[in-house]
Amino acid sequence: MVNLLRPIYRIYKWKLWRQIKNSDIPQHIGVILDGNRRYAREKGLNPLLGHKMGAEKVRDFLKWCWHLNIKVVTLYALSIENLQREREEVEHLFGIAKEKFQELLTDPSIKKNQVRVKALGRRDLLTPSLLPIIEEAEKTTENYSKHFLNIAIGYSGRGELTDAIKKIAENVYKGVLKIEDINEELVNQYLYTAGLPDPDLIIRTSGEERLSNFLLWQSAYSELYFCDVYWPEVREIDLWRAIRVYQKRKRRFGR
Repeated sequence: MVNLLRPIYRIYKWKLWRQIKNSDIPQHIGVILDGNRRYAREKGLNPLLGHKMGAEKVRDFLKWCWHLNIKVVTLYALSIENLQREREEVEHLFGIAKEKFQELLTDPSIKKNQVRVKALGRRDLLTPSLLPIIEEAEKTTENYSKHFLNIAIGYSGRGELTDAIKKIAENVYKGVLKIEDINEELVNQYLYTAGLPDPDLIIRTSGEERLSNFLLWQSAYSELYFCDVYWPEVREIDLWRAIRVYQKRKRRFGR
């Protein structure tokens, strides 16, 4: 049956590509990588293996994005709330993160596509052995500017805003800023994503329909797309479908 459906799939993919390739492509996509554990359970596997399969999917997804010349990709990899899970799972997640950040240092596609890597989140919550690798990945890619890869790890949208408020308040107290200096543009400068455009499109996998504390400030006018597939089973056509929906929407930004 699978072999019989392949020609149909290729035709569908070809038609979908023709629909999106000459229209507006989002320049910043945020992705909530959801459904790893449920995917593994449905396959009869240890739920922790789902995280490993999800991490492997990231490489494919980034290649699809770079092929479309999407400039910024922000991945919601590990939230502060995730860190409250069982110790075994958290250590497993840190181990995967360490492995994947290490791979970024030697991945030829990072250099080829000139991808600047940045971790977003509270680093004091991460395991100490992970921090030097994150810092090395950021240092190695700091001069790249063709593409940007943000990895939200130990991240919380409310935490990000709280950190920004604290820094602004501290600078007001020191006399560096005045109360009247505070506006939306200034707040943007104190966020983890300072200097980057807000996401045009946010995709969440697994069928859940909520932001779960992801880019709360930056997503004010983002288009949201929720798909039923679990993250490890995402295909290129799922990304294309999300972009097709994005292209059909009329973005007025409240005007």
